[in-house]
Amino acid sequence: MDYYSTLGVSKNASDKELKQAYKKLSMQHHPDRTGGDDSKFKEINEAYSTLKDPQKRAEYDNPQPQYSQGFGPGGFQGVDPGAFQDIFSQFGVNFGNMGGRQVRNKDVKITYTIEFEELFTGKAVNIQYNLPSGRKGNLDAAIPPGVKGGDVVKFAGYGDDSAAHLQRGDLLVHIRVKGHKHWTREGDNIIAVKNVSIFDLMIGTSVEIKTPLGNGYQLRIPRGTKPGTVFSIAGQGIPNSQTKRPGNVHVKIGAVVPEINDEKILNQLKDIKDAIDTITK
Repeated sequence: MDYYSTLGVSKNASDKELKQAYKKLSMQHHPDRTGGDDSKFKEINEAYSTLKDPQKRAEYDNPQPQYSQGFGPGGFQGVDPGAFQDIFSQFGVNFGNMGGRQVRNKDVKITYTIEFEELFTGKAVNIQYNLPSGRKGNLDAAIPPGVKGGDVVKFAGYGDDSAAHLQRGDLLVHIRVKGHKHWTREGDNIIAVKNVSIFDLMIGTSVEIKTPLGNGYQLRIPRGTKPGTVFSIAGQGIPNSQTKRPGNVHVKIGAVVPEINDEKILNQLKDIKDAIDTITK
């Protein structure tokens, strides 16, 4: 694989040009996007991981002779692979298929927190994190809309690099979502409770609903609405991470009973109640 062709840049591309090409292609081919390609996304990450590092880029541009077996011209014939596993595991190396010679560095797991509002829009991120090798990792990527708290987004080739001549591990980003003051999530729908005076429920009213993105809607509550009634606004929920189709807004109506201490008003309410009881019997 030609890393420069993968990113669509020339061999003389600057760091800025590499970064711009990577951001564009990683957004285009991210597996969580419609039409995304997981294998292409991995190739893009692998190419950028190598070319953004000056030392790795120099080694890639000027490759050294590779040996076909073992770790040198003659290989290590008859050596128990398990012995190497014990040694390299101390340096953060993962051994894949020990029957073959698939070895790589360990994966790195981190947690990244996003705001509730960013569930709707996604987020371009720059994450800096510590590697077991003691170096700092740096990731420019996109958290797609619709992710869920607890989701793990994998970025191939951004994990441990302790063993310099082995394939890097992967970076596993565990997504955490901050709670919202008014809204909760259920699937791709969002739900809020709107408390309304019991008198407004009896005679009808209109209340303003504001979504997490700040979109305002006038919700008409017909007279006689019972507490617990749920009203819906279609298409204003969270985009589905696969289909990109947004969920709905659900507003559950709660009742507020005002505290009244004025005897005159209480007597008036009693008269109204008696009149209602008379016509509803």
